Amino acid sequence: MKVLVINAGSSSLKYQLYNMTDESVLAKGRVERIGMDSSILVHEPTGGEEYNTVSEILDHTIAIRRVLESLTDEKHGVMKSVDEIDAVGHRVVQGAESFKESVLVDKDVKKEIRRLFDLAPLHNPAHIMGIEAVELNMPDVPQVVVFDTAFHQTMPEKAYLYAIPKVLYKKHKVRRYGFHGTSHYYVSLAAAEYLKRPLKELKVITCHIGNGGSLTAVKDGISVDTSMGMTPLEGLIMGTRSGDLDPAIVPYVMNKEELSIGEVNFMLNKHSGLMAISGSSSDMREITDAMAEGDANSTLAFEMFEYRLRKYIGSYVAAMDGVDVIVFTAGIGENSAIVREKVCENLTYLGVKLDPELNKIRSGDPRRISTPDSKVEVLVVPTNEELVIARDTYKLIQK
Repeated sequence: MKVLVINAGSSSLKYQLYNMTDESVLAKGRVERIGMDSSILVHEPTGGEEYNTVSEILDHTIAIRRVLESLTDEKHGVMKSVDEIDAVGHRVVQGAESFKESVLVDKDVKKEIRRLFDLAPLHNPAHIMGIEAVELNMPDVPQVVVFDTAFHQTMPEKAYLYAIPKVLYKKHKVRRYGFHGTSHYYVSLAAAEYLKRPLKELKVITCHIGNGGSLTAVKDGISVDTSMGMTPLEGLIMGTRSGDLDPAIVPYVMNKEELSIGEVNFMLNKHSGLMAISGSSSDMREITDAMAEGDANSTLAFEMFEYRLRKYIGSYVAAMDGVDVIVFTAGIGENSAIVREKVCENLTYLGVKLDPELNKIRSGDPRRISTPDSKVEVLVVPTNEELVIARDTYKLIQK
């Protein structure tokens, strides 16, 4: 069985084609600048040469058509016919309380995703465009949606409610949802498999840190708390997002700077975080390079980032009454040895002992970076959200 995984954005689209017999990736790629006459398609067949084209791609329907043409291209393709695709799986950011697990797409599911547009205005509309583009190109192929928020639907009320009038939750569903759930689920499970221990017997803190970042406390195999909230703005300091801040800052700054709601929201999401503190970059690689050269602003940005990350780890140790495993994943988590080093240096009270040499190794496989006598296992586990989507799609189609 072949499963096509789609992650549709407002002006971009990423894809991977899986052979579910052995869960191998046959091809992957992306379409950028959808809606322009200079759209870019990058197609990478496994074991073959990368193939790039620039053309007019005005909408997602045409983007999907170009993807299917690339997958079946005589020279660069990996299959003879689109009919070989048995199902399509989609990433959807916001499922709210409506979806606690992955589901087959039907008219009611699409209607509910649309109803949730207000909770994810930058993401859910794009996901619907991706779903409907597939429908137009492959009308008879079943589709599945996998939600970023689903894994966190196990959080208890004490973790997901805000201390504001409860009528706002009852009327408008103002609560903490959390995101990156597909990644947190995958790496917590992969960590347990690597350690050859049942996930249901572990207390795991998963650190998904990239340009966006979140932590999750996984106890007995379920999410009991996570750092992102009603939106991805809450929690850690991120590339361009502020993370946690005093909510009174918002009306104060709006009044002083005469900003609209939209402008202050844009500031907190796009002009804050590492970019704001360093004054030069939202990229941790560039920040650590500048820090090594003695740049004071980059040093401060790094220290604030590490401090907030470490505070959240500590709070989740308290939430779970202990921790067995700390997992680093995503762009920064998988690749920044210095971030992992500095975080672990300040967790010695937990009995964390990092092996400096193991921490420097780069690998595409799960690996331990703590010493044999460390009381807490510290792992680096590359995330694979696309594989989770492919697996869920395959499972539902089999049913």
